[in-house]
Amino acid sequence: MDYVEQINLENKRKLQELLKELPKFCSDFFRYLDTRNTSSRTRLSYAYDMRLFFAFIQENNPVYAKINMHDIPLKVLDEMTPVDIEEYLAYLSYYEKDSGQAVTNGEKGKSRKLSAIRTMYNYYFKKEFIKTNAPSMIETPKKHKDNIIRLDKDEVAELIATVENGSSLTARQLASHQKTKYRDIAILTLLLGTGIRVSECVGLDVADVSFKNNGMRIVRKGGNESTVYFGEEVSDALLDYLEMERPRLAEKALPEQENAFFLSLKYSRLTTRAVEKLVKKYTQAANINKKITPHKLRSTYGTNLYKETGDIYLVADALGHKSVETTRQHYAAIDDERRKLAGKFSGSIFHEDA
Repeated sequence: MDYVEQINLENKRKLQELLKELPKFCSDFFRYLDTRNTSSRTRLSYAYDMRLFFAFIQENNPVYAKINMHDIPLKVLDEMTPVDIEEYLAYLSYYEKDSGQAVTNGEKGKSRKLSAIRTMYNYYFKKEFIKTNAPSMIETPKKHKDNIIRLDKDEVAELIATVENGSSLTARQLASHQKTKYRDIAILTLLLGTGIRVSECVGLDVADVSFKNNGMRIVRKGGNESTVYFGEEVSDALLDYLEMERPRLAEKALPEQENAFFLSLKYSRLTTRAVEKLVKKYTQAANINKKITPHKLRSTYGTNLYKETGDIYLVADALGHKSVETTRQHYAAIDDERRKLAGKFSGSIFHEDA
């Protein structure tokens, strides 16, 4: 069983557990989602969002507060009004989990959770199980465009140099750094040099990477396979890790883990969370005053590729975006820069060459 299959199996297991909590009628909805070829991650995300929605109902409706969530009837959807949905979105701005942990949501988080509820309502409404569709009457929270956070060339050089020499790391960090320096350089170089997602990075197996053609097989978001090619810098970093550190880590790896390309000091496949912490550790040590995550390294790659080629379709393909419009939205600011530059060049038509 490869990494993606393991993740899908774990997501399905978690969904089965959540269905024991969610209202009984939700099972029909999730069977429908399964027929729509949605990913296991999407279905699990919907389940978490729906549990939060029904928990809100129980918290604010004394009738349903007295019964188990699993026993909430389908008619509750008809009882919800547009105002109730607006109150739910307001609730999402700040609420506390049972553990007391505070949770906040901005426009993006609210939009995603509203989308999950809309999808559920649309299913039951089209099947004529309910007569009203309150979420369809609510406008999607307006999302403000965030500036793209990325590294410039000097920051990339400083980041890699920090990993190479271990400067500014604590004594505790240095202890592990001595065992994983080449692995960490390989990971950062791979993310910066190909723009793959962190999940695609940790999902790599040794057999997925070919140095004959400098390409690797990855499973994209949604389950589609793709071949991503890399340059000599990435190739050198990966080969250094394979020669200098991976053999020692693989010696003690369990049979089901030994095929993983990137291994942890616990001799198991590196997790996405571990890579996120790794990126944070080194960017802080490099004194980079930006909130850098693996996704921001992906943005760095995409930005540089777009600036060098001006080909939005190439960038969309390289990043594995299903729609080029997704890519356009992410790199709209660069388009504005290019348009301004075009405006400045247009002035040359009115002047003779010197």
